[in-house]
Amino acid sequence: MTTVAKVLSAAPLGFEGHLIEVESDATKGLPVLQIVGMADKAISEAKERVKSAIVNSLLDYPTRRITINLAPAELPKDGTHYDLAIALAILASGGQLRQSEINNAAFAGELALDGSLRPIKGAITLAETAKKAGLSTIYLPVANVQQASLVSGITVIGIASLKDLYLHLKQEVVISPSVAVLDTITAVTQGEHPTLDDVHGQEQAKRALIIAAAGHHNILLTGPPGTGKTMLARTLTGLLPPLLSNEKIAVTKLHSLAGESIDDVVTVRPFRSPHHTASRIALIGGGTHPKPGEISLAHLGVLFLDEVPEYPRAVLESLRQPLEDRRVSVSRVNGHVNYPADFMLVATMNPCPCGFYGDTTRECSCTSTQILSYQRRLSGPFLDRIDLIVTVSRVPNDTLLDHQSMQSSQQSNALNIIKIASDAQSNRYKSSGKNNSNLSSREIKNDLTLSADVRQLLGAATDRLNLSARSYFKIIRVARTIADLDGSSDITTGHVSEALQYRQST
Repeated sequence: MTTVAKVLSAAPLGFEGHLIEVESDATKGLPVLQIVGMADKAISEAKERVKSAIVNSLLDYPTRRITINLAPAELPKDGTHYDLAIALAILASGGQLRQSEINNAAFAGELALDGSLRPIKGAITLAETAKKAGLSTIYLPVANVQQASLVSGITVIGIASLKDLYLHLKQEVVISPSVAVLDTITAVTQGEHPTLDDVHGQEQAKRALIIAAAGHHNILLTGPPGTGKTMLARTLTGLLPPLLSNEKIAVTKLHSLAGESIDDVVTVRPFRSPHHTASRIALIGGGTHPKPGEISLAHLGVLFLDEVPEYPRAVLESLRQPLEDRRVSVSRVNGHVNYPADFMLVATMNPCPCGFYGDTTRECSCTSTQILSYQRRLSGPFLDRIDLIVTVSRVPNDTLLDHQSMQSSQQSNALNIIKIASDAQSNRYKSSGKNNSNLSSREIKNDLTLSADVRQLLGAATDRLNLSARSYFKIIRVARTIADLDGSSDITTGHVSEALQYRQST
């Protein structure tokens, strides 16, 4: 007579998850442990980890032929978080646990050889999957409890070792559930970034950054080297409003799936700056075992591409769809996964290979062919998806240490008007996550009223500049943000005129 035990776990599949049933069948025969169900090498190696963990936890390892099945069998599975569920299934099939003691709960954790539990990736995803499946409890390593407890509606219990869990299931020791409070948890910080008060001059660029932050617009800063483009770009996260509670969960979930933050909670907007040698998969996401790329790790934050023409053309073109849809779909032979990618793109570039084309202090050494070739590294469709293009000029060196030129109130004033604009958008669109930059063309037609003068100016400007339909609507979106910053309920010709200043070509 055989004993088949079933323990529930979960598998992260992109941004979502799928419930996994770990079955254990112990039969007579030579002592061997076999794992089936499309398991990767990390799961196959669980055999030795699980056996040592059970023995070192002073529990009995069955001397029988044990078969572990991970169902559904057609679903690819990877990771070490199945260790705990496999160990419990073995104990249950060997008669040391009753099926009723492990029902209505999910289990996940990597086992050390001594039986202790190590943290795993994707704890929030596992907790959400268990909750959607109607389970009441999930057991996770203690280090993952802080993240998983952000998911409401399911009891999260942190386990330090297999022995502690066994005693808890036998009701010999009681382990209390964990509760997370966002205001008191340990947070992941991004380090200090400069503010507008740290930047000398560059008033037009500062204005463009304020517009970008208020309406969630993409921006390109172009100018000679040493003019402060990178410093300006790094001020942007300080201008964005704080993350909301649901946004903190989404950002933390992505960083946990990528393995960058498995025990802390991300409470600040991310600022990602991948090097220009980064591969397309590193930027977009994917791989043999798909995980989020840089654009998803920048979700609800900033993706900074310094010297954007130096990035491979194929990498930049792969950004076009995520910039439009604000999510990315990664397709592979075994299926496809989706990740959110609602980021602000901030890019910088020099006007030419030597960097001094148009500079007032140094002469450009590039030929006209070299200049055109360099600027054409950015395709028209890619530039079409950038809302604001700003030329950053050189600030005279003799003013850099002039204390009178510093305005200590610029940052606070900017934050005040950005909040006013953000509140106006929330009231207009009846949604805290909606902003001017992601308005569809239908919403612009239905929700935004443009006067005859504004329509005439828009028509004349777009015809003269030969702008695409996408650029036409982007001008309206930027003008709506400028109007919100001014506290105006209507878009005026002045707002459109300022928006048109940022549609220059590179």
